[in-house]
Amino acid sequence: MGKYQLDTKGKQAVTKYHEKQKPAKTDKKQQLEKLRAEYLKKKQKQTDK
Repeated sequence: MGKYQLDTKGKQAVTKYHEKQKPAKTDKKQQLEKLRAEYLKKKQKQTDK
């Protein structure tokens, strides 16, 4: 038995807190698209110079 036992209401509060603290989960494909777009922009600027 643990020293601090939470009732169901307490468990829900803890779960809610941790959900808020988690960073937003991003889709890998979406992130790759974003990186690719930035890379292409950079490449374009280099060729324009």
